[in-house]
Amino acid sequence: MAGLNRRDFIQETLLTTAAGWSLSASRLLNAADTSAGSLHVAPFRFDVTPPFGHSCCGGWIKPIEAVDDTQEAVGVVLLGAGKPIVLCAVDWTGLLNEAHVEWRTALAQAAGTTPDRVAVHCVHQHNAPFACLEAERIVSAEGDLPHIVMVDFFKRCLDQARQAVEKAIPKARAVTHIGWGQGEVKEVASNRRVHRDANGKIIAMRGSASKDEKLRALPEGLIDPFCKTIAFFDNDKKVAALHYYACHPMSYYADGRASSDFAGLARKQRQLDEPDCTHLYFTGCSGNIAAGKYNDGSKELRPILTKRLYEGIVASEAKFEKAAVKTLNWKTAEALPPPLKTLDAEALAKRIATKTEAVVNRNRPSYQLAWLRRSAKKIPIVLSSLHIGDVKLLHLPAESFIEYQLRAQGLQKDNFVCVAAYGDGGPWYIPTKEEYPAGGYEVSVAFCEPDIDDILTAGMREILA
Repeated sequence: MAGLNRRDFIQETLLTTAAGWSLSASRLLNAADTSAGSLHVAPFRFDVTPPFGHSCCGGWIKPIEAVDDTQEAVGVVLLGAGKPIVLCAVDWTGLLNEAHVEWRTALAQAAGTTPDRVAVHCVHQHNAPFACLEAERIVSAEGDLPHIVMVDFFKRCLDQARQAVEKAIPKARAVTHIGWGQGEVKEVASNRRVHRDANGKIIAMRGSASKDEKLRALPEGLIDPFCKTIAFFDNDKKVAALHYYACHPMSYYADGRASSDFAGLARKQRQLDEPDCTHLYFTGCSGNIAAGKYNDGSKELRPILTKRLYEGIVASEAKFEKAAVKTLNWKTAEALPPPLKTLDAEALAKRIATKTEAVVNRNRPSYQLAWLRRSAKKIPIVLSSLHIGDVKLLHLPAESFIEYQLRAQGLQKDNFVCVAAYGDGGPWYIPTKEEYPAGGYEVSVAFCEPDIDDILTAGMREILA
């Protein structure tokens, strides 16, 4: 897929359908209202723990040298309402550009559907692969840089994905009802961008962990405090539960030890509670949200954060509202956000080739160069939304700021809206346009112009409507 261009992409994902209509020259919306009277769900899971020596988080932290607990891909296939729909969460840092398309394509092939009806999201743990195949080709050409992703391992994961889906479909269970609820998660999430000067400029960032007591003493800031859960029921039997919470999912990392960290561990604990129900966890819009107020990075805090998130998950399922499943609707939109005007392909290539630079200053530009090359080919990001009655699931790209999640909920105040971010990670961080002048780390590693805010919001508005 190295030569994938926009024409090939659209042909591959079959986005242009008879039901489609043009939003603009750069975006497309398609939708199909379908009776869900014969809806079935087929849960699947498989191991995606990287092998020893595999790069973590792009190659600029310690590679995998031990496994504390496994990393998984967990998903569901929805059958019986038009072409199958696949939702999948992966315990990796990110899937970017072509790598994201390949995952969606593999799952679509196995499920007998098209890639535009597949949503794949990373949970975003950092002791894990940060997969961009174009960036891998760029750094491999240098000969002295750590791999972005081991391509053979990546392909094995795609094979496992196909096998897991193919095995799951014959065991699909009927879906008669859907349940939904939310529970507060206490003392986990906090806003990273709360330390500002009088003009609103960011002074310091409170990250996933913070040892600075003054930063930790600052207010929690803007967050979404709720874990939201939707579940598929076969009469009174809960078959699959999908959990959504917005927080960077790291307690500590960069030690070379593979782990699903506190978000994955909370999910696994809930899975042990209910072995006959498959539990998925999606990280919401967490580009500016992390546990830094409540986490100093010590190992003792991982089980504490795990317990707090687990309790929020349990609370979200404690008082489910339930309704019979009557209709199901899937909508998609294309987004083509413009790359930063300051990104220069020639300058990036020169920096990547400068052997005196630190690895982070050479590998990270490979992601920027990959984004520029993708943008030049006009290969879009696909946004999607699943509507089941009054429940709406929204699938967004990359490290979107929490404001997008809250905005989505505000657009549909009469519906129960769950948001998964960390889909196609090509753009890296996605601040709101108001935050660009404030600077700070997140803005410094955003690959797109502030116009991405209006483009993303317009796409959200259309597919949630």
